[in-house]
Amino acid sequence: MKIVIINTSCGNLYSLQSAIKKIGFKSTISNDPQIITGADKIFLPGVGSVVSVMNKLKQDNLINIIKYCSIDILGICLGMQILGKYSQECNGVQTLGRLNYTVEHIDTYLPVPHMGWNTVKYKTQSALFLNIPNNTYFYFAHSYFVHTNSYTIATSNYNNLFSSIINHKNFFGVQFHPEKSGLYGIQLIKNFLTL
Repeated sequence: MKIVIINTSCGNLYSLQSAIKKIGFKSTISNDPQIITGADKIFLPGVGSVVSVMNKLKQDNLINIIKYCSIDILGICLGMQILGKYSQECNGVQTLGRLNYTVEHIDTYLPVPHMGWNTVKYKTQSALFLNIPNNTYFYFAHSYFVHTNSYTIATSNYNNLFSSIINHKNFFGVQFHPEKSGLYGIQLIKNFLTL
């Protein structure tokens, strides 16, 4: 199986690659369109600024490759957020526009960013949840969120309900970091790879 992690120049590329290796799979970190389009599974990680990630994808001519991708793709954290059409971050940024949602700043009396462990509650059944109990804790680190919508298959609560996992056709997204979420995070990555 050809597994590609899109090189968004963010800090968690190697921890994700290490998590994939623990399952017994080899992955390639790349920003080469030919390598990405030849993959069987794609990971779209993101940490940091939406502007930096979008600029990197534009620079590498990957916007349309991701937007019109027919390969299973998993967006992680900011990678999930940029699948939508717009983010409030950095005074407003147009994102990939593959899915019809916007990303908003977390507005709460609780500390922002939302950092640490939080439960994920399933809204519907998915093969992504195989061998992972409902209300399992996963590791989050984000200041922006996606409201619940028609793509939401799992939610979390940080004073307000938000989408923690989305799915539309071959596009999957998780707001948390499975690569930093212990055994169940590894299981989720495995489930994605074996869909």
